[in-house]
Amino acid sequence: MAEPGALVLAGTPIGDAAGASPALLAALDEADLIAAEDTRKFRDLCRRLGVAPAAQLVSFFDGNEAARVDGLIARLLEGARVVVVSDAGMPAVSDPGYRLVAAAAEAGVRVTAVPGPSAVLTALAVSGLPTDRFCFEGFLPRKAGERRGRLAGLAAEQRTMVFFEAPHRLAAFLDDASGAFGGDRRAVVCRELTKTHEEILRGGLGDLAAWARGEVRGEITVVIEGAASAGGSLPDALASVRLATEAGRRLSEAVAEAAAAHGVSRRELYDAALKDRR
Repeated sequence: MAEPGALVLAGTPIGDAAGASPALLAALDEADLIAAEDTRKFRDLCRRLGVAPAAQLVSFFDGNEAARVDGLIARLLEGARVVVVSDAGMPAVSDPGYRLVAAAAEAGVRVTAVPGPSAVLTALAVSGLPTDRFCFEGFLPRKAGERRGRLAGLAAEQRTMVFFEAPHRLAAFLDDASGAFGGDRRAVVCRELTKTHEEILRGGLGDLAAWARGEVRGEITVVIEGAASAGGSLPDALASVRLATEAGRRLSEAVAEAAAAHGVSRRELYDAALKDRR
C-alpha cells in the first residue's frame, strides 16, 4: 500500500498578486492535484503570477465540497499531494476546506499549510482597535431576524470582533450592529484590502451605517470594538434579551446567552424578562 500523501492548505493573495509567497509558488509546482474554489479565478491568478502548474485541477467550492471529500481522500491515501486554494486568503476560514481537513485527519493523512495573507488579520492589524484578544464571526445570517439575534448575543463580548459582509448587505449589518452595540461603539470598515482601491473607514457604528447607505462595492471586512466590561447589570442583560427575542430567538435561549454574557443570575433575568413581557 502506498504511503499517504499530504494535504496542503495554501494561502493565496487577498488582492495584490504580489502578496504571493515563494512557498505558494513551490506548493503549486509540487502538487499532484489542485482543488480550487473557483477554477477560472485560479487560472487568472496563475496568469498574473506567471506560473503554469502541471497538476490536475478540480473545482472545490461550498456546493460540491461534501461530494468531493471521499475522492480527494482516496487520492491522498494513494500518495498524492493535494493542494487546496480558495479565491483569496486561507482555505477553511469562511471558505471550503474544513470538511476535507477533518476527513484527512481522521484518515491519518498529513495536513499542513502554506501561510499566506488573511483578510481577518490584515483588517485587525490596520484597524487601530485592540488586537491582544479577538474573535472571528465570519458572515452572519442573511435573514435580518437571525442576524440581529446573533448580534444581540455578542453585545457584551469584550474581545475585538471581526466580520465578513457582502457590500449590498453592509448598511443593514451596520444598522443592526449599531442597534445591538450602540451607535458610538468604535468600528472599522475595510474595503478591498491590499487592492488598488483599498479604503479603510473608522468611526462609530451609527456614522458608518449612514455612510454605507450609499453605493458600496468590493470585498468587505468589518472590525468592531469589544464591550468595555463584562457587565453585571440586570437592565443591560434584559435589554439584550429584548433584542434577541424581537429577532425571533426563544426566550429561554436569549436569557441563557444574556445571563452568561452579562454575568447575572439566569433565574433573576428570566423572572425579569417574564415581567417585562407583561
